[in-house]
Amino acid sequence: MDKLPTRLARAGTEPDPETGAVSPPIHLSSTFARTVEGEPTGGYVYSRLDNPTRRRLEEALADAEGGRHARAFASGMAAAMSLFQALDPGDHIILPHDIYFGVRALATGPFKRWGLDVSHIDMSNAASLEAAFKPTTRLVWIESPSNPLLTITDIAAVSELAHHHEAHVVVDNTWPSPALTRPIEHGADIVLHSVTKYLGGHSDVLGGALVFAKEDDLFSRVVEIQREAGAVLDPFSSWLTLRGMRSLIPRITHQCNSALQLATWLDSHKAVEAVHYPGLPSHPSHDTARRQMSAFGGMLSFRVHGGKMAALDLVRTSRLFTNATSLGGTESLMEHRASAEGDGSTTPENLLRVSVGLESVDDLQDDLSQALDLI
Repeated sequence: MDKLPTRLARAGTEPDPETGAVSPPIHLSSTFARTVEGEPTGGYVYSRLDNPTRRRLEEALADAEGGRHARAFASGMAAAMSLFQALDPGDHIILPHDIYFGVRALATGPFKRWGLDVSHIDMSNAASLEAAFKPTTRLVWIESPSNPLLTITDIAAVSELAHHHEAHVVVDNTWPSPALTRPIEHGADIVLHSVTKYLGGHSDVLGGALVFAKEDDLFSRVVEIQREAGAVLDPFSSWLTLRGMRSLIPRITHQCNSALQLATWLDSHKAVEAVHYPGLPSHPSHDTARRQMSAFGGMLSFRVHGGKMAALDLVRTSRLFTNATSLGGTESLMEHRASAEGDGSTTPENLLRVSVGLESVDDLQDDLSQALDLI
């Protein structure tokens, strides 16, 4: 069987049967011809229900993650929303303390009104997790590395405990991507992606995905919600994501190497209070990261001495890091995360989140050095 780098490099490139094109066509049609009896002539009826380009992407996503089925959505948050909607009012979910703030806001805002019961815990503490389960617990949510503190969760250990309580485990695999972590192989039931990030890889697509290890009732509910509510990924964005997936391995390999070099250098800088990066031996879960990741990722965060104003000054004086919210693109980004999250943020005010791009790591280090020297 072809290894993952080979499969990703060829994702969705089966020659088009009509033209022989190795770059897949984009099927923009919203509707498809039927017979007079109402049967589809080519297997498709309406693009909200299914689309050839989106199906190519979903098949590639399922293959990359080692899952049975995948569904592509209009955004990562649309994927999360559909998963929450597949639960019943009164169901209980367990979220980690450190988590993408949008998921926290969704679960504790609109879905609190829906009747969803939410607990927030330290997911790395087995005793805290065990104590959090209720008879109504249906879903345990993992981010590893987490956003923005890069905490690591033992996916296999959490999955074993959750399954003992008959709960599903979903892993937000946006940051590592299947190139670095394959959660289903560690026991997870569902993998979530914002394909906007590393899978798309060029800051030019908005999309999300859910990959399921098996076809069960929760999967069927999500499919029904997607088909009827229509939060599907459009054909052009599906095509762009497939294009991005084909270069994922070389891109993320470069980004991982650069991030490790920058994290190691920052960790010894006198103006830096702390560096959050699982590739550092000093990281409290470094050994767990080594077990379930093939490399440590292109994301890092660090805290500077001098508080919020010093952090803002560093962003202001950087020349190569764009101050923008996202990650996984070819360009390096740096943001003051607490400001980006706004009211209710739990992120330290002296913390900066960095997405390492494809620039020369020496240039990036020189830029950070001159900026740190000015604070």
